[in-house]
Amino acid sequence: MPPPADIVKVAIEWPGAFPKLMEIDQKKPLSAIIKEVCEGWSLGNHENFALQIADATNFYITEKNRNDIKNGSILRLTTSPYQTALQLHERIQSSSMDAKLEALKDLANASRDITFAQEFINLDGISLLTQMVESGTERYQKLQKIMKPCFGDLLSFTLTAFVELMDHGIVSWDTFSVAFIKKIASYVNKSAMDTAVLQRSLAILESMVLNSQDLYHKVAQEITIGQLIPHLQGTDQDIQTYTIAVINALFLKAPEEKRQEMAHILAQKQLRSIILSNVIRSPTPINDEMAHQLYVLQVLTFNLLEDRMMTKMDPQDQAQRDIIFELRRIAFDMECEPNNSGSIEKRKSMYTRDYKKLGFINHVNPAVDFTQIPPGMLALDNMLYFARHHQDAYIRIVLENSSREDKHECPFGRSSIELTKMLCEIMKVGELPSENCHDFQPMFFTHDRSFEEFFCICIQLLNKTWKEMRATSEDFNKVMQVVREQIMRALTLKPNSLDQFKSRLQNLSYTEILKIRQSERMNQEDFQSRPILELREKIQPEIMELIKQQRLNRLCEGTCFRKISSRRRQDKFWYCRLSPNHKVLHYGDLEESPQGEVPHDSLQDKLPVADIKAVITGKDCPHMKEKGALKQNKEVLELAFSVLYESDEYLNFIAPDKHEYCVWTDGLNALLGKEMTSDYTKSDMDTLLSMEMKLRLLDLENIQIPEAPPPIPKEPSNYDFVYDCN
Repeated sequence: MPPPADIVKVAIEWPGAFPKLMEIDQKKPLSAIIKEVCEGWSLGNHENFALQIADATNFYITEKNRNDIKNGSILRLTTSPYQTALQLHERIQSSSMDAKLEALKDLANASRDITFAQEFINLDGISLLTQMVESGTERYQKLQKIMKPCFGDLLSFTLTAFVELMDHGIVSWDTFSVAFIKKIASYVNKSAMDTAVLQRSLAILESMVLNSQDLYHKVAQEITIGQLIPHLQGTDQDIQTYTIAVINALFLKAPEEKRQEMAHILAQKQLRSIILSNVIRSPTPINDEMAHQLYVLQVLTFNLLEDRMMTKMDPQDQAQRDIIFELRRIAFDMECEPNNSGSIEKRKSMYTRDYKKLGFINHVNPAVDFTQIPPGMLALDNMLYFARHHQDAYIRIVLENSSREDKHECPFGRSSIELTKMLCEIMKVGELPSENCHDFQPMFFTHDRSFEEFFCICIQLLNKTWKEMRATSEDFNKVMQVVREQIMRALTLKPNSLDQFKSRLQNLSYTEILKIRQSERMNQEDFQSRPILELREKIQPEIMELIKQQRLNRLCEGTCFRKISSRRRQDKFWYCRLSPNHKVLHYGDLEESPQGEVPHDSLQDKLPVADIKAVITGKDCPHMKEKGALKQNKEVLELAFSVLYESDEYLNFIAPDKHEYCVWTDGLNALLGKEMTSDYTKSDMDTLLSMEMKLRLLDLENIQIPEAPPPIPKEPSNYDFVYDCN
């Protein structure tokens, strides 16, 4: 007979004694279990003891997480979190340097546990650590010359403990003094500093900036870009990552009017070229966290274009009209004529003709073309950059098209405006960076005016594709679709330079795109005759039921979800799965991402499916309505969903990717008897339906299909007939 579900068999350790094998009744209060364990070793004052998981984490067992205990777990009897916090609070104030160092090392390890952290913080431990950083280190600095390794370790463990305690979100970042900020900034500003101290200091500054607008201003006064740049020129990728993270945080929280100024400083300090040579082209492979920070920097840099993208042109502004006149002058090599040369009507007629050749929609007043937002004035900026920096290509495109028949000319003005809008959509200009994305493009770090150069390459591609398609003005939208596909396919390959990007576009000619499309179409062959359509309708319910079962099976396997926090490097996870009978959702927190499935009995919380009222997605989810620097971006919104149950209670999810989002929303809707409408359901339906249709339409006349699979033949007596091709 199996043991009751509430009974867990464990081993419990106590220093200096043989481990005990015990059966823990999960229905009994934890204090009663600890008392029983203490009595077994004749220990009094059981309230001063607690149980820990005997592994590298040493996390305390509490009423909240006790369901994590599994059969065969090894536990350790130890002092209670309060007693441990009290002891460490005293030990870190020791006059002995060695004792203090050992105490701070223990504190750094213990602070990862939220139960201990809460007790230490209640003893005003955070204030003690900040005081040690502000004033205590001055005393140690006197000893630094004779005890340099000890000083580095002492400060490193102090800052590590501080970071671990703050990561629990118990204490507000707004509580710290200017003296503390100055001290942390001083460790970053020093040219030679212990690596561990520098890393923790950068992490603290990043968190301060991201979590408090007031602290942003204080940190910005203490840290300059020039002081951060040297940390990028080393070889330690962790230090480089934290440095770029601080720059990104300052960029993200800066008021809009200061971002352009900051970008100008970054350009002066040659940040782009330093990152290119020391990070992107470094022999050390780029890890996920560095890739994310480079992606964030790329997005924030392109977002500087948003102001111009959303600025309409004023048709009455003479300075802006002069830019259009400059485009005309460069294209047709005409000097500005004196006012008395020719009549006003003659000059107007000539300008109208030239503006028509330049491909503007409004030939009389082309300024009107730039009143559409997006792309607004950004399109005009790109056109002027192309005309000035790639003058030969610009003149060739304009003159080439002006010599064609009207219906076959590729309108440069209209094309540039639509292309700029498309490039802004592709690069998501104006959107906040995603919390999970690592998709940076190395080529954008190879040029100070990378977006403009990107445009210059793509406008030449557009003109080339227009000629290859032998397009007319009616085909404009078709050409733009092909150009978008060419650009997207080239970007997927992540070119290392703009020249490499240009080369890959050359290989993606219109003919090549047609071949790719044809190949893809052959895999999605569709039949439109009436008998075939009737067969499809008959098969569809069977396929939908198959997809439904697959979704529910996936929910039964479960998924690990990540909790969104202000600090990405301290990932926290939780797991959710459906019971095999499809009646209960089991979920609970995890300390780390699991390698496989998490069993039901280790997930402490339950939600009956019968209590679920609705599934909510996107911006309507309660956790998407919260304000946060990185939460309100499009990508996270597309992965968010919530389960509404009982009296307006919610279980909130952020899927790890689009596939898991579709699986879970489909599965939950199937449980509620609602239609599955995700993109993946449509894709699966098309794939499975196509396969089933082809199978049923095979010519199987006079072919008997066996009811059971054929038997596996016996092994041969020898393998002499096997020939090794190598």
